[in-house]
Amino acid sequence: MADDNIHYTLGTIKEAAAQLWQRVQHYRIIAFNGDMGAGKTTFIHALCEHIGVTDNVSSPTYALINEYHFPQKAGGTGIIYHMDWYRLKDAEEAVNAGIEDCLLQQNAICFVEWPDVAMQLLPHPYAWADINILSPTEREMSIKFI
Repeated sequence: MADDNIHYTLGTIKEAAAQLWQRVQHYRIIAFNGDMGAGKTTFIHALCEHIGVTDNVSSPTYALINEYHFPQKAGGTGIIYHMDWYRLKDAEEAVNAGIEDCLLQQNAICFVEWPDVAMQLLPHPYAWADINILSPTEREMSIKFI
């Protein structure tokens, strides 16, 4: 699958989330990279809404991991682990926090903010989404499949 870009604003973020999901829905791990204030959590909120999450979606900066649930097409409930690695020092601290256990659950989807802290823990294959700030109201997401 080729790399891809999605251009969006806050007004079109729901459409952008639908476009991203169309491209990454077969990946369990989606890593979101971008500067502070780029809108990683805001985008993940829109993505979770698109998928059908009814839980409160919020930043896991202090909790490290939030767990959400969504209805699966085949029935039953799916799990999303929303992780924020910003406060972690390195991969060892991530493992000690139980992050590796979440990443390795074959029946769960993981959205990871600040993945560069412990990239070596990301199991292949995964999708990498770089959010770039174009202006105060515009973003461009470049997507790579690794």
